[in-house]
Amino acid sequence: MSERLPKGLATVAQLGEFDDIIDARSPGEYADDHLPGAISCPVLSDAERARVGTIYKQVSPFEAKKLGAVLVARNIARHIEENFLAKPREWKPLVYCWRGGKRSGAFCHILREVGWNAHRLDGGYKAWRRQVLDDLEFLPGRFRFQVISGATGSAKSRILEALGAHGAQILHLEELAAHKGSLLGNLPDAPQPSQKAFESRLHAALGALDPQRPVFTEAESRRIGAVHLPESLIAAIRAAPCLRIDATLAARVEFLLRDYAYFLTDPIRLAGQLELLRSLQSGERVERWLAFVAQQNFPDLVAELLEAHYDPLYQRSQTKNFSAYGAAPSFATADLSPTGIEQVAQDIMASLAPA
Repeated sequence: MSERLPKGLATVAQLGEFDDIIDARSPGEYADDHLPGAISCPVLSDAERARVGTIYKQVSPFEAKKLGAVLVARNIARHIEENFLAKPREWKPLVYCWRGGKRSGAFCHILREVGWNAHRLDGGYKAWRRQVLDDLEFLPGRFRFQVISGATGSAKSRILEALGAHGAQILHLEELAAHKGSLLGNLPDAPQPSQKAFESRLHAALGALDPQRPVFTEAESRRIGAVHLPESLIAAIRAAPCLRIDATLAARVEFLLRDYAYFLTDPIRLAGQLELLRSLQSGERVERWLAFVAQQNFPDLVAELLEAHYDPLYQRSQTKNFSAYGAAPSFATADLSPTGIEQVAQDIMASLAPA
């Protein structure tokens, strides 16, 4: 067990010693990022925090502290009543705020007065954030990546998931980023995390992997939607051996029509995204694609997008960025249905099994 700091303090290294982790920051701070598994129990709401801050600056620190004390005490009492009354005497929670100061200190003090063995995180969220950034500098270099490459629409993410279902270790970056990594990659029911939250998710995913076993991941650019990958991870992936999915154009079109079906039911949104390509494609071509949308001629739209836009970009980026791409073993398929994806995953697993 890690050595404890005095006066009810704990370090980031001791996180695993606690029954629950309580985030005492505002809901907005929690939404931006938080420690894995933390429970949001704000001692000040976003509006209350802003109100206290305004009084602190415009009236006086003393008046702000009086109001803050009232609000903090009221909110802590509510959290205890709603969430923790059933906790036994042996319950051991960890509380943190932004810097490990007044908000978490007040919460921790009351919990300890009740009789629970509560601790406050030394340095608060900022200490956790420093640890995440420090770890992400070296963690990717611990693993032997196998990079799944293939042109847009090759079902790389689904093949990655199938490999995971067969017991392979995977790092599913698009799942962590809640984005499919393309112009149309925004998910309909899952907003992207903040950059900080993405890095926390990535930190947790890497921390759960076994360095003694290979890790499959998908060939990605530096950005996945609005978030970007750490340079250490980009370097590790781009230096890793590749496996190339060579799917026919017809198979890719069929897969994309199925995988992006939610986009096809929203032609206004789809047309708006296609408008963004005017700086990269001729006006005549973009107008034809918009006409396909109006006609609901989605097979021809997808086929032309692949051949005229995505495939040339893919070929340039892969040969430039992935040093082992030219020597990558190829897995050809004309079927990217669920059955076909499963077969490709089985073929990959068989190819890597010891003779």
